[in-house]
Amino acid sequence: MRIGVVTFPGSLDDRDAQRAVRLAGAEPVALWHGSHDLEGVDALVLPGGFSYGDYLRCGAIASLSPIMTEVVAAANSGMPVLGICNGFQMLVEARLLDGGLIRNDHGSFICRDQVLRVENATTPWTSEFTAGQNITIPLKNGEGGFIASEETLDRLEGEGQVVFRYVDVNPNGSLRDIAGISNARGNVVGLMPHPSTPSSRASAPTPPRPCARASTGSHSSRASSARLSSRRKADRTKGRALTGAPLVCSPGQTRPRSCQGPYGSPGCWLRVHHFAFQRWPLYTTVSPPT
Repeated sequence: MRIGVVTFPGSLDDRDAQRAVRLAGAEPVALWHGSHDLEGVDALVLPGGFSYGDYLRCGAIASLSPIMTEVVAAANSGMPVLGICNGFQMLVEARLLDGGLIRNDHGSFICRDQVLRVENATTPWTSEFTAGQNITIPLKNGEGGFIASEETLDRLEGEGQVVFRYVDVNPNGSLRDIAGISNARGNVVGLMPHPSTPSSRASAPTPPRPCARASTGSHSSRASSARLSSRRKADRTKGRALTGAPLVCSPGQTRPRSCQGPYGSPGCWLRVHHFAFQRWPLYTTVSPPT
């Protein structure tokens, strides 16, 4: 199977998506937003990121890209299409999915490992799961709150179009804890968390474990450790104030996707996506060390 991954100006996770496709045993095909050629692919992925800098509305400008004409036509003909985060926003803006996505109710960008419940395991994208199964996927968004009219919400629920739902905590104020939906046919699915991100060991969800500690083997390293510890404490305090959730490891707690180890370490989400935080600093809950 050949699965196309579309890159837009400002796409962030297209390489993650290509890697995930490859690891799943399919052939990833890189597609460009300015083309009208889908190159004969069997399915499509619209990856996460900040297409066109999120100007106007997230996904609004990207939904008018030349390739989206072909994406809409392919989706309407039954081709499986997956929109991840910004890709979900594009599908909503292109009217392939219902509802809308607005700024997180707490007003801040959030990044964490998020537990989801699979509500619909009959779509082409969820058929390997079982209904009611809980999975953990990295979440990272600033405008991920799902909204729709009560009538639309009732229809989505009644027709089984709610595909994923947030568990334990609603991270962005999405109505009815909805994390992902499908179209009526079931071939088009959009979700805010990033299933492609765990394809890299550097950004996969991790089990609970003690926070990393810097070496204290010398005077200079002790001083460096003290500075790092002070910085972490400030970041954790800032993150707790913005998200309402602790950013500290504790026994029995799923380790959230925040920078709890040295910058650039495998346990630090910023290692993979640091340039987004540099370009949009007001969205950050934790700041890269300087």
